[in-house]
Amino acid sequence: MRDAAINLRALPEQRDLIDRAADLLGKSRSDFMLETACERAQSIMLDQVFFNLDAEKFRQFTSMLDAPPAANPGFERLMAVKAPWRTGKA
Repeated sequence: MRDAAINLRALPEQRDLIDRAADLLGKSRSDFMLETACERAQSIMLDQVFFNLDAEKFRQFTSMLDAPPAANPGFERLMAVKAPWRTGKA
């Protein structure tokens, strides 16, 4: 059962466009909007964790991952600083 409300404001022409698309699919405005928003949200989430590479690009990618990190003096300085809770001062 749906019990979480999602409210939004739209321009009349946006509402009309959504209604026309929903009608074409035989869906209510709410069903259409929820389904479409969820599909887009899933797509965005997948884009953050999945990408497709051809064999050569995959080889280049894994080579970069396997390579040792480049020297980073700023990071090395940061990591050399003792954490305040480790200084022994009370």
